[in-house]
Amino acid sequence: MASFPVYNIEGQKKDSIELPDAIFGQRINQNILHQAVLMYQAGQRQGTLKTKNRVDVSGGGKKPFRQKGTGRARAGSNRSPLWMGGGVIFGPVPRDFSYSIPRQIKVSALRESLNSKFMDKDLMCVADLNIKSAKTKDFVKALNNLKLVGSKVLALWDGKDENLMRVSRNVPHFNLVRAQDVNAYDILRNKKLLVTKSALQDLLKRVIPASDESKGRKSPAAAAEKSAATKSRPKRAGREGTT
Repeated sequence: MASFPVYNIEGQKKDSIELPDAIFGQRINQNILHQAVLMYQAGQRQGTLKTKNRVDVSGGGKKPFRQKGTGRARAGSNRSPLWMGGGVIFGPVPRDFSYSIPRQIKVSALRESLNSKFMDKDLMCVADLNIKSAKTKDFVKALNNLKLVGSKVLALWDGKDENLMRVSRNVPHFNLVRAQDVNAYDILRNKKLLVTKSALQDLLKRVIPASDESKGRKSPAAAAEKSAATKSRPKRAGREGTT
């Protein structure tokens, strides 16, 4: 495991945390990130575009001219799409653009986004973001100590300090999200990623695959032992036929 430094709000190194090599420092899977980003962006589309077809356009109830004898092409309404001021053929209608991808791909995309920030050296971990003062300028000073002022920053926390929400909500280009709610798109659309130590531990629990035992599956050794016991068990004698 790689040792990653943990800083305090003064910008001084305070501690370190072990990052698993299976996630950080590996080759980034761009395909997984592409699928996740497209899915999250599609969910943000409003889908409210609407054009009027010949039924929606006002007027057109009267036949413009008689059917025969005028030398013109027959017409039943002046709101036909062929006429100026008529309806639109196959125009957009309100729709839902959102769709879903498998949960494992979402988790993999979150894992790849964390690795991307780690590889670009845009990941920073702090012991905590507890600001005793309720002043926004004091919080900006703490960001300045961490050299994060001027960049688009996403901060991940455990959601237990309400004072942090108040002092940070007026800071431009600073977004505060709980570690339980963040996704890959949130991480990639910000330049810097700032996480507290507790939030990073919660985040690693989300992206590290659970073991087979935690999922209720038996290990291969246990399965082989059960199979051997089943084979060695004597068979029950069948019911004798009656004559």
